[in-house]
Amino acid sequence: MNHDASLSAPPRRRRRIVLLSLAILGVASGAFVVRRPLMMSAPMCMAGRWHGCFDTFNGVVLITLVSLPLAALVVWVLARRRRAADGTSAWRTSLAEVGMVHGTVPFLWLTMMPGAGAGTVPGRVSLVPLRDLLTMGPLGIVGNLLVFAALGFFAPMRFAALASVPRILALGAGCSVLVETAQYVLRLDRVSSVDDVLVNAAGAVLAALASRRWWRTTTETPSDQLRPALAPAG
Repeated sequence: MNHDASLSAPPRRRRRIVLLSLAILGVASGAFVVRRPLMMSAPMCMAGRWHGCFDTFNGVVLITLVSLPLAALVVWVLARRRRAADGTSAWRTSLAEVGMVHGTVPFLWLTMMPGAGAGTVPGRVSLVPLRDLLTMGPLGIVGNLLVFAALGFFAPMRFAALASVPRILALGAGCSVLVETAQYVLRLDRVSSVDDVLVNAAGAVLAALASRRWWRTTTETPSDQLRPALAPAG
């Protein structure tokens, strides 16, 4: 058994190295693609100016990318603290917690950014399904799919009670309703649309399906995993 464990350790280590390398390559590729817009907002962010950094898409993306090393450090610290008590899922739990926050907060920040007529223009509501979907465009649809994608991807890995596609759908829809309601109440010069709720919830479900191979194993009960075979009496 010790020999088998020693043989399985190197493949696991190599798998982690490959995944980490792919993640770094993906971040570097994304930064290269948007390098020019990010460089335009970098001076504003370095100077600590609100306008041009925290209230623009480029500024939020820049802050998200720059804070990735800090997020990785938080994952490492949390995993180290949990390893003694729960060594098997310490890294997954820590990554899920940080991933939910780091992957959701920037999109919520962008969604709650006020428009040019914030505070003066009355709130607008669109309750007709699929009417605004045609006017979103590909970029708008992709953006709405990503709003709660990190939440749908990591929440089932962290919380066993959410390890279900219908529950993730309800979670994504509920969070989206809260966001749309806040946009209307705060008069942010945005349209509170039912299509936004549908696309946001769909993005959470698609992300949950992408991570299903990891969170499906956490829903197995101990009785299913450790059920001994009944020996015949006699």
